[in-house]
Amino acid sequence: MAQSRRDFLRTSACALGGVAMASSLDTFKAVHALTPQAASDYRALVCVFLNGGNDGNNMFVDLNQYASYATSRGVDLALPQASFLPVAPVSGGSFGFHPNMPEMQTLFNAGRAAVLCNSGPLVEPLTKTTYQNGSGKKPRQLFSHSDQVGLFQTAIANTISQTGWGGKLADTTSGLNGGATFPSNVSIAGVNLFLTGVDTRQLAVADSNTPLANVLILNNAPGATSAESTSRLASFNELRTLDNNFKLIKASSDTRSSSLQTDAALSSVSPTLMTAFPNTGIGRQLKQVALLIKACTDPMAGINMKRQIFFTQIGGFDTHSGELAGQISLLTQVSAAINAFFAATVELGIQDKVTTFTMSDFGRTLQPSGTGTAVGSDHGWGNHQLIVGGSVLGQTLYGTYPTLALGGPNDTDSGTSPRGRWIPTTSVEQYAATLATWYGLSPADLTAVFPLIGRFPSSNLGFMAP
Repeated sequence: MAQSRRDFLRTSACALGGVAMASSLDTFKAVHALTPQAASDYRALVCVFLNGGNDGNNMFVDLNQYASYATSRGVDLALPQASFLPVAPVSGGSFGFHPNMPEMQTLFNAGRAAVLCNSGPLVEPLTKTTYQNGSGKKPRQLFSHSDQVGLFQTAIANTISQTGWGGKLADTTSGLNGGATFPSNVSIAGVNLFLTGVDTRQLAVADSNTPLANVLILNNAPGATSAESTSRLASFNELRTLDNNFKLIKASSDTRSSSLQTDAALSSVSPTLMTAFPNTGIGRQLKQVALLIKACTDPMAGINMKRQIFFTQIGGFDTHSGELAGQISLLTQVSAAINAFFAATVELGIQDKVTTFTMSDFGRTLQPSGTGTAVGSDHGWGNHQLIVGGSVLGQTLYGTYPTLALGGPNDTDSGTSPRGRWIPTTSVEQYAATLATWYGLSPADLTAVFPLIGRFPSSNLGFMAP
């Protein structure tokens, strides 16, 4: 089947779908940092983004504050105390997971999971007083979905950034991968800001319904003969040598070169797993991550990656109404999928080398919106996050759990209309910097990735073993 030059260039450029031309962002300004030596071990970070703003107030509850929780949430939104899955953190207290998260209860009690309490975007530490009197600096566009997603994914709360902290982390630690050419940043949920770097190109692939050997098809268009494919590839390679003195053209050529290398690396792999994953969107995404990790760490495959960052996502958490039923489904999926993924890392013998963590737009108000089966909650701020892995110092809470009281010391509002929107006591930068340090970011390079980190009392929250 004949193919025009324009069609050929378009399909070959888009076949990767997510090898983003990130070098065209930030006007090609590179992150200047010390290039580390190639790593001797493998480590990966896996983000599970809960899109829409997960209501952490019902996901993980301080049972010693249950009376205040139930009064504030009301009969339509408060879950029965007996339904929570109890855990006793070594850090003290009595807490409970949402009744549909038994896997998280088990992982927590086994010391493989931790909870970071009341974290969120911050420009600097804030108290209720400095928030309300305006003397403290606030993040931009609080309570807005798109803006708060951006602040979580960039970990910079005082400006718009075109690069995410996962992308900048990969930029700064690229030397840890030695001579490996496979993309270090991989999304199973489309191109995103989190993985976008200055030099790092993210690879976006489909979930496990698509075998890895088929996720990139650059040279085998339907109906094409082998001779035609060879001819097109030769023409393609010749075109890539032209006009490389122009930055944008060179960036495009480099992207295409990376696409061909990635296609060659994946076309010959067909990893399998014994671990059963739930047949849900997030389950299939995390299964594909596990398969990629197996392929990228298998010496026989020849990919030889040492550091990787993955992005997965599940939507539906914007629960202004119908929250109780919605969270039953969503948190069931999240808990089961993360548990299966951890089991897969155990199967591969790398559970200490892979850390899974959640992020979300924001938390939600303690005060309900609506009544009856339509009850939900509105946009909040501080929220609780899950961290799972063999190197996680688990069965512990990090950060500070808020006081569950409308108009209380952690609430942004007071007076006649308190909502229960928590002022974070731990910043996204501290959360991300702790993960990045475990990944291999040196202390000297922290500010290259997290420019505001010096404003907070600690850059390491202590939830990761060295």
